[in-house]
Amino acid sequence: MTTIEGLARDGALHPLQKAFLAQTAVQCGFCTPGMIVSAAALLREVPDPTEDDVRKALAGNLCRCTGYKQIVDAVRRRRRCSGRRRGRGSPR
Repeated sequence: MTTIEGLARDGALHPLQKAFLAQTAVQCGFCTPGMIVSAAALLREVPDPTEDDVRKALAGNLCRCTGYKQIVDAVRRRRRCSGRRRGRGSPR
């Protein structure tokens, strides 16, 4: 089982944590660990998710602050920063 603490390495934030900060996807912080851990699991399975993939993967996590746009943007930013370009179902 991976926790939010388990994502960081050698005291450095995980790239997904950095993306959440860069996109202002954290406000009160209550939902942030669940969102990030769920997004990390998604990115392990689907390296280049579509917006719909991200929304489905995060559907079990509730956020009352951001309206999800910044959260979805952060996950997709992390994907772009990793150099991955193709989404599920994209032509190869």
